[in-house]
Amino acid sequence: MPAVTIDNPLSLPRVAAPADALPRPVRGVTTAPSGFEGEGFPVRRAFAGIHYRHLDPFIMMDQMGEVDYQPGEPKGTPWHPHRGFETVTYIIDGIFDHQDSNGGGGTITNGDTQWMTAGGGLLHIEAPPEHLVVSGGLFHGLQLWVNLPAKDKMMAPRYQDIRGGSVQLLTSSDGGALLRVIAGELDGHAGPGITHTPITMIHATLAPGAEVTLPWREDFNGLAYVLAGRGTAGAERRPVHLGQTAVFGEGSSLTVRADDRQDSHTPDLEVVLLGGRPIREPMAHYGPFVMNTQRELQQAFEDFQAGRLGTIPAVHGMSEGGLRG
Repeated sequence: MPAVTIDNPLSLPRVAAPADALPRPVRGVTTAPSGFEGEGFPVRRAFAGIHYRHLDPFIMMDQMGEVDYQPGEPKGTPWHPHRGFETVTYIIDGIFDHQDSNGGGGTITNGDTQWMTAGGGLLHIEAPPEHLVVSGGLFHGLQLWVNLPAKDKMMAPRYQDIRGGSVQLLTSSDGGALLRVIAGELDGHAGPGITHTPITMIHATLAPGAEVTLPWREDFNGLAYVLAGRGTAGAERRPVHLGQTAVFGEGSSLTVRADDRQDSHTPDLEVVLLGGRPIREPMAHYGPFVMNTQRELQQAFEDFQAGRLGTIPAVHGMSEGGLRG
């Protein structure tokens, strides 16, 4: 799991929660079911079974892989539309190409993030490059959906290409955790992702036995999803492992800890920490559209069918799977 690493975390700025911070308790732990997305790549549905009031402004998150493809096996998604929210695709291992009808696109690889604000609507496609399809190889990443408030749902689409080398690197007080701030802010250190909805997104790697307690905005929710390894969440040390999400309650600090022993194929605890300020607006969600009312949702489908969300470049064609997320 390369993402972005550093040989000596103690050379980085250190983060610790203030002594008087109120620890966030763990409300519950859920286990992600497995499924398939797009043309058939395996995913874990990280937020399945969690009520939206604990997720807001996040809508869903898929862990894509980890899978070691044989030659000819790598898969992506066909052309499909989006409106009303942002998609955040974070690649840990492997390569993904992206193209959209608004002219955005590019190739993202180890530690890179593609941040696409669909706004009023566009079409896009995500797929492994042809050379990876031919050779096969390791693929692992995340796709997170972030809601937009009503006032921004019809904004002009925007694309951010965030290279792994631009993320803000921090560490815990003892150097046992490497913290990659992809978006938002942690203890005054800002990540490169520009967000319309205030959020924080961190990929943390904790060495065996390491614990980190971070300051966490009281007006944000708190979620921890385990990408790999075993550990605990909260000061009460609720056990968590690969594919599980810990939902935190109220407070001003958040704690995760790595077990002293990890599986042989997983040297560290890998966890994604998410927080956001709830939008608290009605949500109408179906397939690739996230709006505020059923009428707006119907309008999105009508606009898509009428070609008002953009056109596919002539070298491509819309497949039958065009309405998948």
